[in-house]
Amino acid sequence: MSQLTIYPEVEPDNALVSMTDPGDISKELAALGVRFERWKSESEVQADDDNETILLAYDEEIQKLVSERGYKSWDVISLNAKHPDKVSLRAKFTDEHTHAEDEVRFFVRGSGLFVMHCEQKVYALLCTKGDLISVPARTKHWFDMGPNPEFTCIRVFNSPEGWVADYTGDKIAATFPLLEN
Repeated sequence: MSQLTIYPEVEPDNALVSMTDPGDISKELAALGVRFERWKSESEVQADDDNETILLAYDEEIQKLVSERGYKSWDVISLNAKHPDKVSLRAKFTDEHTHAEDEVRFFVRGSGLFVMHCEQKVYALLCTKGDLISVPARTKHWFDMGPNPEFTCIRVFNSPEGWVADYTGDKIAATFPLLEN
């Protein structure tokens, strides 16, 4: 189940609010320019499906994003607890950073924690199967896949180069709760 928890930026142990209703989450994040939607495919995707099958299952939704926002490329990323680089990948994503383009992810399976740092607050969104999140360009954020990652995501990009991070140098991410899985 998706969950949004909002904290003051200086009080990581003092949640202001926590919500699980997708409509409430969408409304709260929309005020920050963050897009949150729940997608459901007509065909059920299996954990062992190949990337082409996954992309075909969500082609209509992907094409809608492409036509709305002009995205140029998309792919599938999967990680599991047996991935040999899981520790270094987790460390790479858990430092606060921004991007020159939107960060768009759709969770086909599993979960991950997207955390946005906006307006003196920290918005921690646990994304689960069926969640689409689009974090606008230049929004300070980080992502935690937990010590035992288990997810498959469709990633959508403005540029063919894909994911390029600009790290802020702020150590705020280290003060907030991480994903435990």
